[in-house]
Amino acid sequence: MDNINLKFGKKLRQLRTERNMTQEELAEKSGIDYKYLQKLEGQSPSSPTLSTLEKLAVGLDITIIQLLSDIQ
Repeated sequence: MDNINLKFGKKLRQLRTERNMTQEELAEKSGIDYKYLQKLEGQSPSSPTLSTLEKLAVGLDITIIQLLSDIQ
């Protein structure tokens, strides 16, 4: 499970940086805690809930499918 969480964290960071957003900006736009976003992108990430995935997708202006694509 940790491997997929690390892959998700890398994908999340990539999508955020492609949009020139800081972690603070994405956290605010997504309505999630900044520290939790740091953890999702960090070296020991947790598994986000479906609700959190939806919030992140909205914050990044993409679909959940796009957020999760290429993570295997």
